[in-house]
Amino acid sequence: MESGRHSLDERFEGEALDPSVWLPHYLPHWSSRAASRATHAVRGGELRLSIPPHQPLWCPDRHPEPLRVSCVQSGGRTGQQPFAEGLTVREEQPDFRGYTPRYGHIGIRMRGHVTKRSMFAFWLSGIEDRPEHSGEICVAEIFGDAVGDGTAAVGMGLHAFRDPSLTEEFAADPLPLDVSDFHTYAVDWRPGSLVFTVDGEVVRTVAQAPDYPVQLMVGVFDFPAKGDPSHERPPVPEMVVSRIVGHPLD
Repeated sequence: MESGRHSLDERFEGEALDPSVWLPHYLPHWSSRAASRATHAVRGGELRLSIPPHQPLWCPDRHPEPLRVSCVQSGGRTGQQPFAEGLTVREEQPDFRGYTPRYGHIGIRMRGHVTKRSMFAFWLSGIEDRPEHSGEICVAEIFGDAVGDGTAAVGMGLHAFRDPSLTEEFAADPLPLDVSDFHTYAVDWRPGSLVFTVDGEVVRTVAQAPDYPVQLMVGVFDFPAKGDPSHERPPVPEMVVSRIVGHPLD
């Protein structure tokens, strides 16, 4: 079921996230609300997500790679996005539909500071009201080890996951971007078609698409195993978002 909200123009006004739209946790059903809460702040018309040194690992007894994450999502459902076989739900969550579009123009204006052990991303994940409704539209995924002097490999495309109607079609090609500056990453999503843009310029097209609602996912990730052991205090990855939009296409 789609949410009653048909469009979104989030400018992060005020000093807190709108709880009718955003859940400030990353897949809490596999962990808990307390252990999955994002480190975030809303101020000056921006959402800031970060991972300070004291932030604990996410699912340390279950996730195969050490992972820390600060993520907000516009929907949620218990059992979605399993990351291993045989997982059991640790904390049941109510179904949440803040903004779960099916087709449309969806975009984000964001910047990030990441190192070789971190990344930031914006993606649209199937709400999994049925297990096969799990396809993912990755609008932008940027790893710090793929950022150079004025360039960055930006991952975008389609992940099929458990949707047999989709085929994996994803790549991370270098673009002339300084990702520490604001850029707008977007997708025009129509039946059977995805058109990805950066700052209004088309950079990738995909001739297939999910045909069910998705939730928006906005997050910054830290992978401690990739860090420099000589660093007593790891650098703090951060992403800053000034606007997220979503609206139907003509």
